[in-house]
Amino acid sequence: MEANFTFGKNLRTCFILIGIQASGKTTFAHRFFPEYEYISLDQLHTRSNEEKALENALKKGLSFVVDNTNPTKVERKKYLDLAKAKGYKAVGLYFRSAIEECSQRNKQRTGKVQVPLKAILATAKRLEQPSYAEDFDELYYVKIENNDFIVSKWDETV
Repeated sequence: MEANFTFGKNLRTCFILIGIQASGKTTFAHRFFPEYEYISLDQLHTRSNEEKALENALKKGLSFVVDNTNPTKVERKKYLDLAKAKGYKAVGLYFRSAIEECSQRNKQRTGKVQVPLKAILATAKRLEQPSYAEDFDELYYVKIENNDFIVSKWDETV
């Protein structure tokens, strides 16, 4: 279903990626959003740098992707509030993943991108499923099957 997952390049949109480490968020962001501003603590290293990058994107009216684990409603709220205050559309992408699958993908990583299993477990424990009640305009499930991303519309009843 990769092919039907497209967004207009000129829409003022904030994409918030949600999921445990090694669930495919970064690969997905680079594949589907190469032209968008990319905001990730892994690359920016500090909250201060992240805030500057967000302010810059919002000031310029650029669509952007927040590629962090964003496991809790509280952590997602700051991005949602900033985006909504500037009239942005807010789209959440929830990466459904089994801990074992993420652990296996993580083992294939090298260097600083590989995280300890206890970090994956800690994030999984804190992970709160997103909801339209958080003020998302759109929500999607994302999962990996046969090395391909499958994107489906959100269902609040699941």
